[in-house]
Amino acid sequence: MEYKQIQELIKTINKSNISELSIEEGDFKITIKQEFSGNAHYVPMVQATPVHHTHLAAPAHQAPAAISAPVSEKPAAPAAAASNLITIKSPMIGTFYRSPSPDKPVFVNVGDEIKAGQVLCIIEAMKLFNEIESEVGGRLVKVVADDSSPVEYDQPLFIIEPM
Repeated sequence: MEYKQIQELIKTINKSNISELSIEEGDFKITIKQEFSGNAHYVPMVQATPVHHTHLAAPAHQAPAAISAPVSEKPAAPAAAASNLITIKSPMIGTFYRSPSPDKPVFVNVGDEIKAGQVLCIIEAMKLFNEIESEVGGRLVKVVADDSSPVEYDQPLFIIEPM
């Protein structure tokens, strides 16, 4: 199995609800696992055991480091929860946009009063533009994600102080 195929396989598993997958091709065996925590943030783990193809061992072990990098962003959410703030998280993987188009003003600014159901941003996923609405009313304290940047599932986007 080629390194590029392993990368694509890992990406596909990350987008699914599969917790473990094992594949054997001749003398090559690979097991891909991902663990789900209580808040649905996943951390993939890869374990490859080549018998005769030793050149695949190094790339397969490097893949988890690149994929598990978003886990380091997680500590921001507990800090917000501790001070009675609500974190609005991304419901999908995609590109985060603060305004409906480049020539239009942003949906919300820091300090704005937000109503439940109000559009906060757009996330583009697979050429579809999805409006993300606030689940609660309150005051916008912080915009966590950068405009026009890629976001992961469950990544913090906004911090709101409920009123």
